[in-house]
Amino acid sequence: MVEAMIRHVVTFTWAPTASREQIAATIEALRGLRHEVGGMSYLVVAEDAGLTEGNASAVLIADFPDAEAFYRYAQDPVHLSVIAEFVRPILHSRAAVQYRA
Repeated sequence: MVEAMIRHVVTFTWAPTASREQIAATIEALRGLRHEVGGMSYLVVAEDAGLTEGNASAVLIADFPDAEAFYRYAQDPVHLSVIAEFVRPILHSRAAVQYRA
């Protein structure tokens, strides 16, 4: 049996005190995960287009060939340092889901 691809979707809402510089650096650091950590077949990180009030600030969508690749990414020291250094200092809230695609 072939294991289904795993899609990892995360929405971030930045704190009102987050500066444009902090947000830009965080988006860039998240985008760099594809090259710094690897293991994913697809990654997009984008800011909300601002079309609807109340949306999250940004989204990360990453595809992994299997659950093991997702777990390696989730536990990778580079991934964890990006979260600690860039995301957490400006994070108001976060929601995530992983599903088999």
